[in-house]
Amino acid sequence: MSLTPLYIDMDGRRVLIVGSGTVGRRRAERFLKAGAEVAVIGTSEIEGTITAREDDLEYWVDWADLVVAASPDGDLNERVTELAGGKLINRADDPSRGNVVVPATFNIGEVSVSIFTGTKSPLMARYLRERIQEAISPQDLLMIEVQDRARRILMGEAGDHRKRRRILYEISEDPGVREMIEGGDLDGAVERAEIIIRERLGCCR
Repeated sequence: MSLTPLYIDMDGRRVLIVGSGTVGRRRAERFLKAGAEVAVIGTSEIEGTITAREDDLEYWVDWADLVVAASPDGDLNERVTELAGGKLINRADDPSRGNVVVPATFNIGEVSVSIFTGTKSPLMARYLRERIQEAISPQDLLMIEVQDRARRILMGEAGDHRKRRRILYEISEDPGVREMIEGGDLDGAVERAEIIIRERLGCCR
């Protein structure tokens, strides 16, 4: 497998999940939350999804933009994989047999982090998740907000992306901005960032 990480807009996409056990349910809930239309072939219903029949498997595979094979029946997963052909397919039982991996993902504020250990150690993926969660501080999240607001201002006033990048970096390292963030003063930090932008661009707001 030659994999590269991607975030895909799933709003309005169609997802077929074969299998309604723990993994299938978790995948279904994840894609529903992302705005996808989800059909499930399984022994139990999952709220918000379309109930599909295995007898119509070929139809549902053709219907889907993304197929998830998460059945405890290995033969069924193989059949799904064969029907999928060149479609995007996630094999929950054997990631190497698919072309899409659904990694362990979590959110802290607006930060989304995904971890994949190449199927070598799901245990380490969970461990690393805990380490990363501990490393991201409330101050980091406030700095993201400051950077977002500063970037929006710069997008309208500084055409040179290199200049924008330099100013954003300066804001991130500015002692005044950092002091206010440490104190939880988001508005003060944004105000200080705006002062830096005015000084660097030589304009008034």
